[in-house]
Amino acid sequence: MKHLLPLLIALCAAPAPALAVDFDKTQCVAAAKPGGGFDLTCKLAQAGLLEGKFIPAPMRISYLPGGIGALAYNAFATQRPAEAQTLVAFSSGSLLNIAQGKFGPHDEADVRWVAGVAADYGVIVVAADSPFKSLKDLMAAVKADPSKVVFGAGGTVGSQDWIKAAMTARAAGVNHRNMRLVAFEGGGEALRALQGNHVQVYTGDASEMGTQLKDGASFRVLAVMSEQRLPGPLAQVPTAREAGSDLVWPIIRGFYVGPKVSDADYQAWSDLFARMLATKDYERLRIERGLYAFAMTGAELEAYVKRSVNGYRKVAEEFGLKVAPR
Repeated sequence: MKHLLPLLIALCAAPAPALAVDFDKTQCVAAAKPGGGFDLTCKLAQAGLLEGKFIPAPMRISYLPGGIGALAYNAFATQRPAEAQTLVAFSSGSLLNIAQGKFGPHDEADVRWVAGVAADYGVIVVAADSPFKSLKDLMAAVKADPSKVVFGAGGTVGSQDWIKAAMTARAAGVNHRNMRLVAFEGGGEALRALQGNHVQVYTGDASEMGTQLKDGASFRVLAVMSEQRLPGPLAQVPTAREAGSDLVWPIIRGFYVGPKVSDADYQAWSDLFARMLATKDYERLRIERGLYAFAMTGAELEAYVKRSVNGYRKVAEEFGLKVAPR
């Protein structure tokens, strides 16, 4: 016993490993200007964590625009890799960019994926007075003469909206290189062009269209790119599969941290989000923002991200886009 006494004293005196996460001083980085999807994602977490009393003080939101997420990804992969109190918002568009090498030398293994907190889905939209009353009408017109149907997209070649348009053209039996497409800075500009009849089709996101329709905007959603019909304002809109075309495009929103955040801190964040995602209050906040159910944290999300990036590499290859080396 006397031999064990010094060891016991030493163990009792040793400080317990402390978490570096200071939940009094958390922040979320939106990798774009205020008002976009990354901002929406940060504000959703800000509201959900505070309202559920999971953090003692409001999460601060900061903005780091550049390269549609590339600047922020590079900053946290290399320059700020150990900031345990800082989350960075991402979306499926971020994973698509990684698959195409648009984040420079970095791939999906260069950060730690904490939580996926909401889903969205692609939609195919026309103006309210469009001659296209159904997805079949649109497909027939594109197949008959692709030069007469102009797609609008919130993003350039290789973006999510561009790929949704290319998939739609392909489903109509048209090579995507023959489709006519006008790229806009974002969905808002594309919708205004649709209203002005400068483009005939917009391949956007369900959440933005749900908000537009609630506000009385005059558009017709021909189909949603989801496995099943969506609840809420788009409940009466058929899936693309129901409408005769095998088009599915899910979009997730969530958060990552830098690669040098400790296992304990990473787990603390993952556990915090798992608890938040299980609450009715969070469900209400998500629905209010027009987003759909998706809840994944920790190792499960890491595996999902890896599968998704591999899938996006295949999609990019199919459409002749540049693909990041594996």
